[in-house]
Amino acid sequence: MSTTVNPNEGESYGQFVRRQFKKNAFGMISIWIVGIIAVIAIFADVLANDKPIVCSLRGDMYFPVAREIGVTFGVAQWGAEFATADWKSLPYDWAVYPPIPYAPGSTDKRLVTLKDRSPSALHWLGTDDLGRDVLSGLIHGSRYALSIGFVAMSIALTIGIILGAIAGFFGGLTDLLISRLIEVVITFPRFFLIITIVALVEQGTLWLIMGLIGLTGWTSIARFMRGEVLRVRNLDYVSAATALGYSTTRIIFRHVMPNAIAPVLIYAAFGIVSAILFESALSFLGFGVPPTVVTWGSVLHKARSSTYSWWLAVFPGLMIFITVSAFNLIGDALRDATDPRLRS
Repeated sequence: MSTTVNPNEGESYGQFVRRQFKKNAFGMISIWIVGIIAVIAIFADVLANDKPIVCSLRGDMYFPVAREIGVTFGVAQWGAEFATADWKSLPYDWAVYPPIPYAPGSTDKRLVTLKDRSPSALHWLGTDDLGRDVLSGLIHGSRYALSIGFVAMSIALTIGIILGAIAGFFGGLTDLLISRLIEVVITFPRFFLIITIVALVEQGTLWLIMGLIGLTGWTSIARFMRGEVLRVRNLDYVSAATALGYSTTRIIFRHVMPNAIAPVLIYAAFGIVSAILFESALSFLGFGVPPTVVTWGSVLHKARSSTYSWWLAVFPGLMIFITVSAFNLIGDALRDATDPRLRS
């Protein structure tokens, strides 16, 4: 008599989720896409900048890009005369420039007509009406897109998980008050509330946008977390912990939340998408980050005043579409991978 051995028997839940996730081709491709965008965001100053990566000037070696991001190699003394220097006009012995020799805020004064600003060998994806390179703006804009998405979602997750856990665990009056708070916040039109607050402070900042998106986006997370905690708190191991006399804090943070938080974290992927779209929409309407900060939404905003500059709408719109689609596919793959019904 032969017996069939299940090769996956005894694997942990984390191993099961990873195995299921790897079966999703679109999820794996999306992970690579997000990883590439993250690498571009991290090395944006090295990929697109109007300063040399490394140069030699009068026999001394300098690293202007590294100095700009706060890293000093100590190869040569950084003289005060270079603090405001025009690095394009200095008499270098030799210099190595980034692949895109334009900073997101630098303007090309040589461009006059619409044809000059269109995509060309000089500016691969064209420039806006001020002569700012679009490709450089997209590269540096990836940093702001991911930062806004992750920071805003971290704020929303923190508030939502804590309030949802408290409401679900304690129930009664506590649950009633938190549920009413959630309902009150939900009644406010989120997008118009953010626009109103930004308009009141005259000019939004990056941190203000992150904070507003996070502070208004926790309600769904709190409701989801509350439901998960309501399910988990009635399980046997929670009753056993209570019978052993463990403190309420320990029961919540050591026994309830770790077993209830996994499905909630899947929402984070979709929340990052929401934050990126919110910032892009705000910047497109002129209520986003300051004009000196170049984001994908702010490049789209320039397309409104230049109808024939199709590249100002196509390329940043494509970046937003690719990023949003990648995070959505990751969220879908995680949702499928965490389904216990798939476990054999």
